[in-house]
Formats: sequence, structure tokens, C-alpha cells
Amino acid sequence: MKYSDYYATLGVERGASDDALRKAYRRLARQYHPDISKEPEAEERFKQVNEAYQTLSDPEKRQAYDQLGRHRPGEDFRPSPQWESQHWQSGGLEEVDLADLFERMGYRAAAVEGRRGQDYELAATISLEDAARGVELNLEFHVPELAADGGVQRVAKTTRIRVPKGVTDGERLRVPGRGGPGIGKGKPGDLYLDLQVAPHPLFRPVGHDLYLELPITPWEAVLGGEIEVPTLDGRVNVAVKPGARGGQKLRLAGRGLPRRQQGAGDLYCVLQLVTPTVISEQERALYQQLATLSRFDPRPHLTGVRTDG
Repeated sequence: MKYSDYYATLGVERGASDDALRKAYRRLARQYHPDISKEPEAEERFKQVNEAYQTLSDPEKRQAYDQLGRHRPGEDFRPSPQWESQHWQSGGLEEVDLADLFERMGYRAAAVEGRRGQDYELAATISLEDAARGVELNLEFHVPELAADGGVQRVAKTTRIRVPKGVTDGERLRVPGRGGPGIGKGKPGDLYLDLQVAPHPLFRPVGHDLYLELPITPWEAVLGGEIEVPTLDGRVNVAVKPGARGGQKLRLAGRGLPRRQQGAGDLYCVLQLVTPTVISEQERALYQQLATLSRFDPRPHLTGVRTDG
């Protein structure tokens, strides 16, 4: 059989902790998920990442994998007789690949007594609006099942999951009993869903708060006024006080993402001072008149500072 370096696939060291494995998997699953990735061969890379994680996240399988030793990726090899006697006693080893080998090991180890089904981890991308209001997702993944001949076959499984309102970018949901089927009297495993919120054209989420860049004109900054702004629940008016500055934040309480139990985050409008690039002759004359009349100096701190050393 051909050797696959599962640690290299996940980009971690051989002694990596369970937490490091999980973080690496979540990052790569997002990067190569077929529904969101535009990289070439993303689907195949996603399968490789999933295969590596399913083996290394199981302590028994990881121990058996480590005992195979180190080989070059793609190198043909055969486990030692000692390894076969300890982990594989059913023959036919030449007819399986590395992924199938560890799947069958899991089933054979649980043949005598029931064993809990395998946990699965999937990645999904939702819109900001779906994060705010909740959404139902149809997810498909493949799980191993015993075939009539005693071997292992992979079958597609579809499950419908309700994502509650108030989830945030990077959140990990646990769905009990939606993972792989149990063996014998074993209970089914769990399904873990890693959520990513797609970029929004207007709002930038930070936890449950939202940030909106709000352009204002020079006269709005000086004179103040009411400005209509969008929110996830419709448009509202926000008051800009006279003397507003670029970068200043206006807080709209409770206009961010809802929290799971109660309440909601805030919406922060970050003021961006925008000057016109095309003006009429009359406007130019008014700006020249303002420049002549105004005594405002925005740079008093630069006056008198020596720069010659």
C-alpha cells in the first residue's frame, strides 16, 4: 500500500496535541471546502484533510499509525509482521489502502462489544443575515459502514441542521447523535459544525458587534445633521453632532447581531470624512472664501518643532 503522511497533510508536527490537530483541521477544512474554495483540486484536498484528521483524532488509530514508522509520501510499504499481528488479523491487507485500513480497524476493534460511532467535523459558510436570524442547512458527508462481505464501504449521509440565531464567525456547533453510526449497541457519534460567516458588503462583524464605515461630507462634519444608515433590521437615522471627526464611532445600541439567549450586540458607525473630487466653479469660490476667512489650524502641534537634530 502507499504511505500518506497525515501529519504533513494537516501541517503539524508528529507530536502535535489534540488541540493543535483540531485547529489545523478547522483551518484547512475552511480553506478547501468545495462549497467555498476556488483553489484547484480543492475537493480532493478536502478529502485528504478529512481522512488525516479522522485517523489522528482517534487515539487508538493514531497510535497504530505512528507505529507504522516514517515513509515518504506515496511510497509503497507494508506494515511489519508484528504490526499486523497486533492490529490486523483478518488477511487481505494487500487489497486495502491506508484510509480503508484504519476504517476497518475501527470496526474490527468493536466487533465483540458495541462501540460509539465516529464523530465528524464539517465546515459551512453562512451569510451575515443567516447568522442573525438562524438558518437550516442540508449537509452531506460520507460515513463508513459494514458491507455484506464484512468489509467497509463508504456511504453518503444527509442531515438537516438548524443553525440558531446569534452564531458568530468561527463558532463550533455540536450536534449530538448526527455523526457516524454506532457499532453493535454503541451510540452514534456527534457532528461538529465549524461555521464561517461570509464577508458582507457593508458590515464587519466582531463577535456580536457590527462595524459600518459611514462616509460624511465636510459640511456634515462641521455642522452636524441626521444621516440615514442601514442596519440588519432596516434603515434608521443617526445624529452626527457638529464638529465630528474622521474615525469617530457612533454607537447604536442593540443593532448588532442577536445573542443566543437574549439581547444583541451593538452597531458602530465609523465616520469617514470624504471630500469631493469634482466641484463646480461656484463651489471652488466658496472653498477659497472659507480658506481666507477661517482661522482654524489643524496642525498647531507641528509648529516650532525642530527637525534638524
